[in-house]
Amino acid sequence: MSVLVEVTRGGRVESRHAGAFAVVDAEGALVLSEGDIDRPVFPRSAVKLIQALPLVESGAADRFGLDDESLALACASHNGEERHAEVAARGLARLGLDEAALECGAHWPSLPAASQRLARQGASPSALHNNCSGKHTGFLCLACGLGAEPRGYIQPEHAVQRSVKSALEEVTGFALAEGSHGIDGCSIPTYAIPLRALALGFARLGSGHGVSLARAQAAARLRRAVARHPFMVGGTGRFDTVVMEALGERAFTKTGAEGVFCAALPELGLGVALKCEDGAGRAAEVVMAALLLRLLPLSEAERAVVAPFAAPVLRNWNGIEVGRLRATLPV
Repeated sequence: MSVLVEVTRGGRVESRHAGAFAVVDAEGALVLSEGDIDRPVFPRSAVKLIQALPLVESGAADRFGLDDESLALACASHNGEERHAEVAARGLARLGLDEAALECGAHWPSLPAASQRLARQGASPSALHNNCSGKHTGFLCLACGLGAEPRGYIQPEHAVQRSVKSALEEVTGFALAEGSHGIDGCSIPTYAIPLRALALGFARLGSGHGVSLARAQAAARLRRAVARHPFMVGGTGRFDTVVMEALGERAFTKTGAEGVFCAALPELGLGVALKCEDGAGRAAEVVMAALLLRLLPLSEAERAVVAPFAAPVLRNWNGIEVGRLRATLPV
């Protein structure tokens, strides 16, 4: 098992995070890798760009007037901040629906300040605050566009999830056996896919090669929406938002639960997929940042934004620096 990240304290390595990553071009050629990249892993929310493709390709996004903020939110794992909830509610209203139609469940906002604000108001979180509310709003839009019954859109046999499964298979080139799925945190099916195939899929969606013209255009539209509204994809202080605010369309990055991260680097025609074995998101961010620094020609200003994610400082409760995380990958 390959160690990807070391955690230091007092000049010593205190902990290690193992995992694997793959960097692939749109033809499937392996550019860079470490660890077992052919073992299927659940990509979780890292594939929301792929899951949003049918929303655009079907014409449902245009039919119901979803704007770029809504499209960016469809690709998001957001903090549940006020603006995120507002955009989700606005998208539902265009369908004649409200938060009761969302089947993702409710949880407190991921950002403590947003949770505290709700609590001060004496309010409880709703499904609008779920980090996946934008994706689920997009699913409901797709269901309406397909003329399907919206209820039950999270079920694998529903037309929405069949469309998503087909997009995953076609983009990654990996066949997903019926009944092979797990259940994601937001209750939709999640399918295990090798890192090599995931990286290929993101290379294709970033470059437009290896997919149909309609799919390439849909992917480009979603990436543009995210680049214009990176706050929607994560929120205050989040890796994806901060990095894409700095890099714009040069990089599309998307975190997933349990230490998964994927990215498309359009100008290089490359896709990236990684997984930390222990599910540590902190380690996945370090590896993704290190790969961005290694692969992309960055300006001094861009490097100044990305570099801190590759070597985050660890501080104790008194604010004293006690250690760092560092990637084993040379940058």
